[in-house]
Amino acid sequence: MSKQEGARDCCEPTVSEALTPDAAAGLARSFKVLGDPVRLRILSLIAARKGGEVCVCDITDAFDLTGPTISYHLRQLREAGLVDCERRGTWVYYWIIPARLGLLSQFLNPADAAAAST
Repeated sequence: MSKQEGARDCCEPTVSEALTPDAAAGLARSFKVLGDPVRLRILSLIAARKGGEVCVCDITDAFDLTGPTISYHLRQLREAGLVDCERRGTWVYYWIIPARLGLLSQFLNPADAAAAST
């Protein structure tokens, strides 16, 4: 028995099909955005907030970075579809987009995706 035959017998695939080129590009963009420590911290700060929303003023206060730098990182997170925002008066409030994070999670742990589809 070859090594490949043995692998097929013991390990069933946990995803139903490979990513399309467009899906791969979209996921890669999101993972690339999360590869920056500042953006990862911003996302965790938003996700950890009770109520699910964070004012940009609270995000800026949590870092030793300028406002324009924080705005740049937030724009990157928005363009990747990981967060959304709404202006309320002079402040902007941010929240995570759970569905997008769910897609990333399913890709990292395909066993969860397979269980959810059954």
